[in-house]
Amino acid sequence: MKLWGGRFQEETALEVEAFTASIPFDKKLYREDIAGSIAHAQMLAANGIISEDDAAQIKDGLLKILTSIENGEFTFSIGLEDIHMNIESALTEAIGDAGKRLHTARSRNDQVALDMHLYMRRAIVETGEALLALLKTLKEVATDYQDVILPGYTHLQRAQPILLAQHLMAYFHMLARDFRRLEGCWQSADIMPLGAGALAGTTYPTQPEMVRDALGFKALYANSMDAVSDRDYLLEYLAMASIAMMHLSRLSEEIILWASSEYRFIELSDAFTTGSSIMPQKKNPDVSELVRGKTGRVYGHFIALATVMKGLPLAYNKDLQEDKEGVFDTVATLGFALRVYADMLRSMKVNRERMRAVLDDDFSNATDMADYLAKRGVPFREAHAIVGKAVHYCIENNKVLTDLTLSEFKTWSPAFDEDILDAISIEACIAARDTHGGTAPARVARQLEGAAKLLAVYEKIQAERAEKATLPLA
Repeated sequence: MKLWGGRFQEETALEVEAFTASIPFDKKLYREDIAGSIAHAQMLAANGIISEDDAAQIKDGLLKILTSIENGEFTFSIGLEDIHMNIESALTEAIGDAGKRLHTARSRNDQVALDMHLYMRRAIVETGEALLALLKTLKEVATDYQDVILPGYTHLQRAQPILLAQHLMAYFHMLARDFRRLEGCWQSADIMPLGAGALAGTTYPTQPEMVRDALGFKALYANSMDAVSDRDYLLEYLAMASIAMMHLSRLSEEIILWASSEYRFIELSDAFTTGSSIMPQKKNPDVSELVRGKTGRVYGHFIALATVMKGLPLAYNKDLQEDKEGVFDTVATLGFALRVYADMLRSMKVNRERMRAVLDDDFSNATDMADYLAKRGVPFREAHAIVGKAVHYCIENNKVLTDLTLSEFKTWSPAFDEDILDAISIEACIAARDTHGGTAPARVARQLEGAAKLLAVYEKIQAERAEKATLPLA
């Protein structure tokens, strides 16, 4: 009989049992469930709700179950529906009546909420660790290639020359914002729901503050109905993960382009590419393509949970069982994408000669030519038109701007002087952008210095979160 089956006269239909059971996926929460149950039992004993002996037996029994699960010896039963009832049933079988007293003053509603809050704190730590590893890699690679120049693009058209380090640091700052967003996720997950009961609280003289402190939570829910029905903390993580995957997807698109035969800016390691079953010459950027593809999957998990939540009345509804699989998959997907990108970027070869060569064959210095005129008194809009005519002339005559003679320059404006070719050299274009956040070498070096300081702050935050998320299972 089910642990809740006292009022039922018929067995649950097998197809209903299979449809409603969550044990195939929520068994992942066994450590959280055991840690929460030990803290709950100790609180019950401290308040005279169960005996100290019962609490000691419960703790000992639960730790033995933990060992059994981690050794692969525990058998999960779909008939027992979920991780809570699987563990409680095994505990009762092992220690008798003391095990039956464990569920006093709690419901599976606040129990599963506690498990998910504990899980999300751990997941946030794992995500933070992977984010930090990628942030460090981006900074290291940017530092290694600090002198490499490549075309910057708008509309996928060559626009202005930039340093490769500047380009990579743009992604550093995107992902740094993702790490900051984790702080909001942590604050929402770091609230303890146990004590809310099914929805209205409990008739026993409990002290949820004891459980909060034992498990390292910062706060308690102020409202018991909110405690069992809140899934905002999961939605916040899914939103953060969606934005982070979007950032990785944008980087993937550029890696794919840069590695193509048309660009030839980089070469990816064989370890992070695959071949073709029919075309022997192929070296495909499958990792980047999969990260780009899996971004839609993560978006889907966010939309799915937001849709589940949008019409739910208070308090707990079985719909909320749908909160787990998408979250578990998102944590795994984002973690893999972050880790594999750190390894892939570290092993990437940069073709600096190719990057530089394409700039000698285009018009990425056209803006600097217009700026040259504007700084000599020509209104910028007029300067823009002059350079546009010069570009058209070059295209018609198979030239680039640096091929022009001074006499040719002067046909468009007398403001041009002998220093024009120096002013529109690629190196000069880079050096001239010596403004905050710009691509001039000194400005990029300053970005790298700032990144080092930021990483030191993030590492401290990460260590503090990791300590708080550690489960007391000794």
